[in-house]
Amino acid sequence: MHNMIRSGTAILLFLGAWELFGRSGFVHISLFPPPSYVLLALLEMIQSGELVRDVSASLWRAVAGWMLGSVVGIIVGLTTGRVRAASDYLSPVIHLFRPLPPVAIIPLIIVWFGIGEMSKLFSIAFAVFFPVWINAHVGAQRVLKTYIWSAQSLNISRVNIFWKVIFPGALPFIVAGLRTGVAMAFVMVFVSELAGASSGVGYQISVSHLAYRVDRMMAALIVLALLGAFVDYVLNKVLEKKFSWIAQTDVK
Repeated sequence: MHNMIRSGTAILLFLGAWELFGRSGFVHISLFPPPSYVLLALLEMIQSGELVRDVSASLWRAVAGWMLGSVVGIIVGLTTGRVRAASDYLSPVIHLFRPLPPVAIIPLIIVWFGIGEMSKLFSIAFAVFFPVWINAHVGAQRVLKTYIWSAQSLNISRVNIFWKVIFPGALPFIVAGLRTGVAMAFVMVFVSELAGASSGVGYQISVSHLAYRVDRMMAALIVLALLGAFVDYVLNKVLEKKFSWIAQTDVK
């Protein structure tokens, strides 16, 4: 409770300082609108229906792309982490592309897939894949051999060892990758919508920029940040409920 009061006080002080600075005249109010102006712009977007449309579009793209990149990243990561041949052939190729900024491939993806939903989902999944893969890969390598030997002594099949021993053992690392992937997903959904879209929070920011509506730009940025925080919070709560023992690993 004490921490909540401190956090609330800090936020109120920040908003108060922002309001005073925005109205001080030091910078023109249209270039740096105070929170009250941003709130009015947000209400305007809600009343027009734009906010619901844009939030729905961005949320769907981010979650769908995140899920696609995460599933592929987990499967490939666990495989390269435990199968030497897969690691020898796949890991060098993945490491070759991993340092590549995901934003840099947007023009190429547009050439391949156009500006439709497929290009957005692919770019988001591409960005999410790498943090999930590296965490799953390292997590699979960290599984103690004694666990695997014990499972083998019970004549458990390789498939069951993979999913009932290696996957749970690597799960704390995978969770870290998934939460990093959430942040990457919302970065890429913003960028992909700037590159070509008719809806979405990134699209709203782009249109507001052309109209010189900084208040709407700030409102959309705040909404995007809240969306990312909300998805991360929901993911964390779901994982804590389904895999409560992960909380003991300090991976949050």
